Amino acid sequence: MPISGPHTVVAVDDVGRRLGVKTVRTNSEGHLELVRWSAQFDGVTFALEDCRHLTRRLEADLLAAGRRVVRVPPRLMAGARRSARQPGKSDPIDAEAVAVAALRHPDLPVAALDGPAREVKLLSDHRHDLVGQRTRIASQIRWYLHELDPDLQIPSRGLKRHGVVAELLVELDRFDGVVARLARSLLSRCDELNHQINPLEAELRTLVRAIAPSLLDIPGCRVLSAAVIIGETAGLHRFRGKDAFARFTGTAPVPVWSGLAPARARSGSTTAATGR
Repeated sequence: MPISGPHTVVAVDDVGRRLGVKTVRTNSEGHLELVRWSAQFDGVTFALEDCRHLTRRLEADLLAAGRRVVRVPPRLMAGARRSARQPGKSDPIDAEAVAVAALRHPDLPVAALDGPAREVKLLSDHRHDLVGQRTRIASQIRWYLHELDPDLQIPSRGLKRHGVVAELLVELDRFDGVVARLARSLLSRCDELNHQINPLEAELRTLVRAIAPSLLDIPGCRVLSAAVIIGETAGLHRFRGKDAFARFTGTAPVPVWSGLAPARARSGSTTAATGR
């Protein structure tokens, strides 16, 4: 069963008038059909709702075909949908709202093909999931071992080391029953996770040194922290400038006001979009 339906695309002119609607399948053949269909219009820019878990493949195929793609945050669609000529909700209505939002915000981030930064994010997220599994298993192992023998001591972070796990498995040979059997099974699974987690950190170290070695020169920023920073913020094409990047990372300066009230501020192409 597919996890998402077809892509619906609406073409609008530079004042938001609808020029055409096209629905294609969510595979490379459907995306190529969309590129051919869009060729009837001049100066096409594809505006995609920024939900890249659903539009990543479409975005990559459009970029590979040499098309310009911008990403529209979902929050910008609300105003466009409220001002739509047609009430209700449907794929064409949503797609037109994306297109209108793109017209209203010409400084949207321009998409680019994924590079090594995405590999860092995928590996970092996968390692994080595996560590979470190991943490839950280690907690259960400690309870089982305490039930079997309260005097059996486990060094701090010892379950991360193959030698400690091997010694505990030998100790469990003294016990029978379901608790001992479950403890052995969990210890074996913990050891498997250790053998998966450790190489991931080594792989991330190589990638981080190639992409952003200066991060590792920052005191307190080691490989795993640097990998998270790269995975979450890499690809400066996503940001309009350094100020937008600072807001995203939470490093934008916060104004500090005195007790006085602050002075009042002084007043002073064709787009195609997709809906899911």
